[in-house]
Amino acid sequence: MSLSEDLKQDLIQNLREHINGSVVITDFAPLSGGSINDAYEVKTSAGSFFLKTNAADRHPSMFAAEADGLERLNATKSVRTPMVFGHGETDDTTWLLLEFIGDGERTPSFWHHFGKGLAQLHSNSHAQFGLERNNYIGSLEQINTQEKEWSTFFIQQRLEPLVKLARDKKRVEAGMAFRFERLYGKLNDLFPKEAPALLHGDLWHGNFMCDPESKPVLIDPAVYYGHREMDIAMLHLFGSVDPDLIEGYTAEKPLEKEWEKRTELCNLYPLLVHVNLFGGHYVQEVEKALGRWV
Repeated sequence: MSLSEDLKQDLIQNLREHINGSVVITDFAPLSGGSINDAYEVKTSAGSFFLKTNAADRHPSMFAAEADGLERLNATKSVRTPMVFGHGETDDTTWLLLEFIGDGERTPSFWHHFGKGLAQLHSNSHAQFGLERNNYIGSLEQINTQEKEWSTFFIQQRLEPLVKLARDKKRVEAGMAFRFERLYGKLNDLFPKEAPALLHGDLWHGNFMCDPESKPVLIDPAVYYGHREMDIAMLHLFGSVDPDLIEGYTAEKPLEKEWEKRTELCNLYPLLVHVNLFGGHYVQEVEKALGRWV
């Protein structure tokens, strides 16, 4: 893709709202790593910026939701997020313009700082679980209708919709849906009662990075107010977690007993996301996790 003149002008206009003086785009290079959107480094007279684009008829509200999530996280002053410089639609292309953050070295203190910052993020609360708007997790719409009880929210806004979607796609059999029904009756007693916590919402290892000062940076959020163990669990989903992260977290905000056992329970949600997006062995992963509880 090349930058159209209209898109260049829209990017420059958004940058001028944040930067004093004129801005000129000097270079434009594609970046690897994204599976849903295209990504680019936009070099300008005011420095480099990170641009994400997609066709306007695909997930038209995704970048607005991502910008909202990043700004909510940034407002907590807990863990760094890229600054949002703007988002919009130009020439049948939706786009999101962010601060460009280079990669740094993960020093021994990185994980402790990350755990401490994550605990500070989770200290931001709300009267209800959910959010006043929907957003996305991956390319799936994430429904955030607010509920007073975590178990109700987890069932009605997380598990049930994705089990139904998987059944409609013929990714799972009726027997699995029946097992989820059995699980729903137990959930209220399985989770410790806690106030809603502001979550990143999609905190696997690909959605955080290390900046040049060796500090953690959160990217690609799917924010909502939920049970804080959801973020902790997802860190464990596709890889191990450095013990210093948990130490830094619990020094700031201790976790309840048996939180490690509940990681599989929490991760039923992201696993169902993967079942719906990819199918395959993720169905067996869901079956295995369900087997711990029903």
